[in-house]
Amino acid sequence: MGNAQKSLDMIMEIDGAMGAALVDSESGMLLAQAGGGLDLNVAAAGNTDVVRAKLKTMKALGLNDTIEDILITLGKQYHIIRPHGTLFLYVVLNKSKANLAMARHRVSEVEAQLSV
Repeated sequence: MGNAQKSLDMIMEIDGAMGAALVDSESGMLLAQAGGGLDLNVAAAGNTDVVRAKLKTMKALGLNDTIEDILITLGKQYHIIRPHGTLFLYVVLNKSKANLAMARHRVSEVEAQLSV
């Protein structure tokens, strides 16, 4: 998990980053975390349901594709979910401080280098 923690620490360097987590998408278990401002254990479990629902919908539609990322835009925050095999990166950004395009690009770079 050393690489996982290093990856999350890199994500926390993104402008506006508030919290980041590596989550097991099969169990909803939080494997590593950085930052705070919200209960990342609750977020991990809840966002596992989001990933499962999207995969189920894609299957029902007969889409032969993969999820690159899922973006949830709130009034004050961006939430990015980036699948990585049976895991996913979950990132919370302060909307007023983050550059969404740059953040998505950086999360993509970190995810590509992630090995657990």
